[in-house]
Amino acid sequence: MAGEEPNDARPRQDAEAPQDARPDRGPQDAPPPGPDLAKPPSGGTGETIMMRPRRAGDGGTNAAGSGAGGAAGAFGPPAPGDGGTGSAPAGASGSPATGGPTPGRGAAGAFGPPAPGGGGTGQVPAGGFGPPPGAGDGPGATVGDAGGFGAPAGSGTGSAPGVGAPAAAGTDASATGSFRLPAPGPAQGPAPWEAPQNGGSHGATAAAGPGATSGGGFGPPTEGYGGGYGGYGPAPGQAPAVAPGWAGAGTLPPPPTAPPGGGGGEARPLQAALIALLNLSCLGLGYVVLRQWLFAALCWAATAGLLVTALPADADGVPQGVLVGYVAFLLAAAADGARRGLRARIAFGATVRRLALPLAVLLLAAPVGGAVAWAGAHEDAREEARQQALLARLADADALVKSGAGTDFATAEPSYRRALTTYQELARDHAGSRAAKLVPASLDAYYQAVSAPYDEKKYCAAILPLKHLRSLPGTVDKALLGDRPAGTDEPLAHSLYECGAGALSGTATAAATDHFNDLTATFPQSPYVGKATTAVRDAIRAKAAAVADTSVDRCATTEELRALRTVATGATGLSLAGARADADRGVRKGVFACGTDQFGDEEFTKAVETMNQYVKDYPDGESVDHARSIAIAAQIAAEEPEAGKKLPPATVPGGARMTMVVSNDADDEVELLYTGPVTGKITLKACGGCRSYERLDTLRPGFKPCSGPSSKYPKVTIQLPAGKYHLLQKRAGTGFSTAGDTKSSKATIEPGYSYTNCLYVTKGLY
Repeated sequence: MAGEEPNDARPRQDAEAPQDARPDRGPQDAPPPGPDLAKPPSGGTGETIMMRPRRAGDGGTNAAGSGAGGAAGAFGPPAPGDGGTGSAPAGASGSPATGGPTPGRGAAGAFGPPAPGGGGTGQVPAGGFGPPPGAGDGPGATVGDAGGFGAPAGSGTGSAPGVGAPAAAGTDASATGSFRLPAPGPAQGPAPWEAPQNGGSHGATAAAGPGATSGGGFGPPTEGYGGGYGGYGPAPGQAPAVAPGWAGAGTLPPPPTAPPGGGGGEARPLQAALIALLNLSCLGLGYVVLRQWLFAALCWAATAGLLVTALPADADGVPQGVLVGYVAFLLAAAADGARRGLRARIAFGATVRRLALPLAVLLLAAPVGGAVAWAGAHEDAREEARQQALLARLADADALVKSGAGTDFATAEPSYRRALTTYQELARDHAGSRAAKLVPASLDAYYQAVSAPYDEKKYCAAILPLKHLRSLPGTVDKALLGDRPAGTDEPLAHSLYECGAGALSGTATAAATDHFNDLTATFPQSPYVGKATTAVRDAIRAKAAAVADTSVDRCATTEELRALRTVATGATGLSLAGARADADRGVRKGVFACGTDQFGDEEFTKAVETMNQYVKDYPDGESVDHARSIAIAAQIAAEEPEAGKKLPPATVPGGARMTMVVSNDADDEVELLYTGPVTGKITLKACGGCRSYERLDTLRPGFKPCSGPSSKYPKVTIQLPAGKYHLLQKRAGTGFSTAGDTKSSKATIEPGYSYTNCLYVTKGLY
């Protein structure tokens, strides 16, 4: 509109003096004495009246007329003359109103030029655009509504609600043809955590009165330029006006709004708590609100790193250092966000203001819920890993059991025991695990694997494993084993019997004795005890009968029978008294039979030993004399094989016997062995005073031993049937003949003759 001043400049009058200096005046312009500021003016309402400097050209007193004030936001020229009341609609542009001396009041937000004229009482909307209150002698009070442009108040009172012609004096301007601005709605107060604009204070604007300015309006300050009472500046206890533009002369433009996150405002703890909670959401949302993108990106990176480390959840979980570091980072981010958000200016919408804090708490619940869910998944993963580890232990134990298949129990026993220990630990320490539920099946397989030799009819090999299985209740929980150990009784008794019975067929019968004793001690009521008795008795009878069979090796048979006799003697739990007697008779016969077989096989040395042992063991035996004869004949046959062509007779032949006197011409005791129709041995004592002959002496012609007196030589007389005899002379007590100690010879005894024989010993060359 023509004649409109810029919003950031105060409309000036042509004759207006600078606003920071008092205009020149003449003597006629001297104002009357001002009112007493210590008390309200007479007839007033008790409001304090602000004193403002008088402008040049104004009337000297308030009695003079004044121009009409412009209505709120109205554009109007100054009202000339004194008196009269002119009013214009709010926001209207019109001519000056003329009228009587009516005080002028500018509506809130009115835009009007200064009203020339006398200094009456003028009221200008707070924050309005106009000169200082009346420059006359009377007090001028400016009452401004928020945000209005008001003309300076004259003596009259006017309102300008629109754009139109000036109203007649004493009447209000018509609203017809006026431009109305929509009435502003009630401003919604900021949230508790939101900063007040431009340093203003929360709460309602101070009530308008003389000299008061509504908060946020466009108008002059209510104080003087000097800051004192009555000058241009804020009244005591009154904050400066808050307006989106300049507040008029004497007031600096408002500072620009700080960006989000900027400081400088008053402390807002709830806002700081909001930013901290948003940062605790693990997404750095507090930094997003503050537009601190670098710090938000750091939060995102830290959360992403944690997710990469923690997902998928496994049994190992997240390293403790990572968790501690991330929690420390979150706390640091929350603390930093609270610090930055404490005085930050953040503009929120109405809906956001109401929902910001609940949403922050809800967002905080998201990472907490995620952590709880992850903890549950982690616990599930740990439990699954634990179950798998226990199953792996069970599998390893089963593998140990299988590795013992086909192996001797003594070698496999350590592996078996390790596997058994694992089974017991799983069942006892991890009773609810899947592995523990599989332990019974593994124990069944264990029993089957360990007792496999019994199933394969390897009875001797099955004894130790079965004993091991039967002894498990002493080391393993009986509830875990159940009735499995009892199932080994019959197999063990059977194995003991079979293994003992099998040993009866050889000479290693000590094992049979042990097994039978074990059987009778462990299972005395077992049917296998009776079977063992029968087995031993039958074996003895069979071997005793075999001794008389010349087609078998009667020496070996005798040894087996001797072993059976040991079993019958040692198996005290079996009833084998009769079998022991049978074994004794069989062994006696077997020894003699063995000696005769050895003599017949020309094993003369063995025959001598066997027959001598027989004579020693059975001195009262029925064949003891014959055994002696065979032993003597075997000794002679060892020196003269011809003597062993036939076995000496068991009986002595009858008929006449010839005498043979044997003398000893040696200084040692001498034995003479003979065999022929009869077999025997004589011993001659040493000859006192006799000596051994040199070999050369025996070669001289006419050599004749025993040439001395007959009484000198020890003598033995024997009666021999007629026949050929083999003689063996040897030192007495030397056992078998040795070189230089023996001498064999032959002799024929004929009927009707007597014979002498002198024994002597030679030395030297042979």
